[in-house]
Amino acid sequence: MKKIEAWFGSLSGWRCYGLAFLLGAAVTLTLPPLYLFPLNFAIFPALLWILGGIKQRRRAFFLGWWFGFGFFVFGLYWIGNALLVFAAKFAWLLPFASAGLPAFLAVFIGIVCLIAWYAKSPLQRILIFALAWTVAEWVRGHVLTGFPWNLLGYAWSGSDAMVQGAAIVGIYGLSLAVVTSACVPAALAYPKRRWRIVAFSAILPALFWSGGTARLETASELEYFENIGLRIVQSDIPQREKWARQFQERNLRKFLDLSLQNRPDWITHTVWPETAATFFVATNTNMRQILAAAVPPGGLLITGAPRRSVSTGKLANAMVAIDTLARVVGTYDKFHLVPFGEYVPFAKYLPIDKITSGKTGFTPGSGPRTLKLPNLPKVSPLICYEVIFPGAITERADRPAWLLNLTNDAWYGVSAGPHQHLAQSRVRAVEEGLPMVRAAYTGISAIIDPYGRILQRRNLNDPGIIDTRLPRPILKSPLYTIWGDFLLLAILIFLSVIILLLPRNIIQPKEQ
Repeated sequence: MKKIEAWFGSLSGWRCYGLAFLLGAAVTLTLPPLYLFPLNFAIFPALLWILGGIKQRRRAFFLGWWFGFGFFVFGLYWIGNALLVFAAKFAWLLPFASAGLPAFLAVFIGIVCLIAWYAKSPLQRILIFALAWTVAEWVRGHVLTGFPWNLLGYAWSGSDAMVQGAAIVGIYGLSLAVVTSACVPAALAYPKRRWRIVAFSAILPALFWSGGTARLETASELEYFENIGLRIVQSDIPQREKWARQFQERNLRKFLDLSLQNRPDWITHTVWPETAATFFVATNTNMRQILAAAVPPGGLLITGAPRRSVSTGKLANAMVAIDTLARVVGTYDKFHLVPFGEYVPFAKYLPIDKITSGKTGFTPGSGPRTLKLPNLPKVSPLICYEVIFPGAITERADRPAWLLNLTNDAWYGVSAGPHQHLAQSRVRAVEEGLPMVRAAYTGISAIIDPYGRILQRRNLNDPGIIDTRLPRPILKSPLYTIWGDFLLLAILIFLSVIILLLPRNIIQPKEQ
């Protein structure tokens, strides 16, 4: 093992950076939809061994940058699919999305490796790397409106048991556990106490698995709200045809047919996905009358739709609820908009249009919000992208009883993107202890219980419905909903103290 570590540490030039790029690309295999997380136990030690042989801090940064570039190029490749939907207009942006965004995000991992390079011992390097990685993910999730996509903690989200830890430490805490356990095998190259240290690599995921298993076994039997039945409609209409005028009637008819066909009498509410209605529902009386046909007796139709403010004329990506009398009884405006997708940052200076339909950018609403709708428990609506932000999906002063995610992943085709989006929805349900109802335009629609378990799902390119009862939330709020990321901060401070107190010779340093 020492010889292997020495070989990695001797790499330089293009071999060093090229291997870093490939290692970063390989990490994406550990995330949804494959979840091959054991690969991390080989990938991260190799990266740390290369880092241990680097003599210049500039090279340490670029080692991390190339690793991050491979990670984000392959992890976010599906973003480019959105630019090819209307390729004649947006294909020229493909290099910026496929290479420019990963190049920017890779800076975070370059900084992680630079910080870890200053470690004074191999074990200190392992712990500093894990700590810096977690902090970098948190910063990435918050700076410049935030982009917390493909956090390393999602590598464990394929296991119902292992993901339960998110109820305590959130997804960033899971990332800390994943990267720490993955880095520790680097100690195999050093004989002193190596097996005690490496045992920790197996113990950590085992603790999360056993703790999560116990949580699921001791959980009370899943309960449902009485007299509430939901029909989730997934249309699978191609994105190219969604907003086209010549297809508007056909598209609406498909939603109506799916809403009504063989509908059991216990269904009380119908749910359509993001912008399923491609017109201004609130101000179009005639179209509302047509939509009302999809409303079950005494219930509601909840649909995504654009909304225009009568007073200001501003546009919003919204959710609208109408009753059997075609009255609007509730609205919600998306508050966390997608840059360049729903608005153009610095629009006065950038001569480009937003990717979604229309030239005018959306205006963000106030959120998150707890919405009170007739004959339904209080709900926190989340439109598409909003579900990816941990700790920022509910109104803390007015806790909802369930989460509703209306989304449109048709932009991304058959790719990893929709699967990654679904995984994030599952983890939000665990963090909040709330059931998640997910209505997607073309997949993946799902009913997720408050433990993150998928009860029903509708896959990509599979038009149809999901009929379901609405699960009840966990009675006692998870620790993460109470403390948020403060518990993670305490863990990171504790880890920092351990790093400072570590004796240099706890494992044999590289120079010996």
